[in-house]
Amino acid sequence: MDKPRGAGGWSSTFAIVRWDRFFEDLEDQLDSEWEAERAALDTEAERLRLARLSLFQRMHALVGAVEDAITLDLVGGAAVTGVPVAVGPDWLAVDDGGARGALIVPLAALVAVGPTHADLLRSARGSEPGRLRERMTLGFLLRDLARRRVPVTLYAVDGREYCGTIDRAASDHLDLALHDRGSPRRADLVSGYRIVPLSAVTAVRLEAPASLA
Repeated sequence: MDKPRGAGGWSSTFAIVRWDRFFEDLEDQLDSEWEAERAALDTEAERLRLARLSLFQRMHALVGAVEDAITLDLVGGAAVTGVPVAVGPDWLAVDDGGARGALIVPLAALVAVGPTHADLLRSARGSEPGRLRERMTLGFLLRDLARRRVPVTLYAVDGREYCGTIDRAASDHLDLALHDRGSPRRADLVSGYRIVPLSAVTAVRLEAPASLA
């Protein structure tokens, strides 16, 4: 029996279309699997990144980039609101709008940090130090303040304040010569001395403009 004219061509075209759809389905399936694998890898990489993220890196990401002032809740119950202006491996300096200099807060004295939601997400991206000062420890910074005779006020965990000038800073404590705020460190103006453990310090106020560079 003769085949109907055109039947073979129609059957061949149908087979080609069917196979094209089959391969398209395969491609879609492979794309979905690859996307799922990439998403899983990205998620795992993000988990690993966050596991290595330090508080210093989060604070570093906020210096010069905050949407609004952040709140620092300190050991002892005090709270400070200001804009981060400098950071080191174990300290943060904020401009809290005071008439005097910046306020330096040891990271160990932080109970909590209160940023806006946008700054919270910004800090979660983290940031690595790029300048030498961002590698300076609190001890190094305090020794520099002592060298330059910058007057300071130390805030202790129990709420006490000590005004004076740092004479020397050791590994875990400092020597402070006490004198009135606004007075220079002169022997006849010094009213006493204190050895202060760094663990007892919640903040250090610079009582004169001073660069933290």
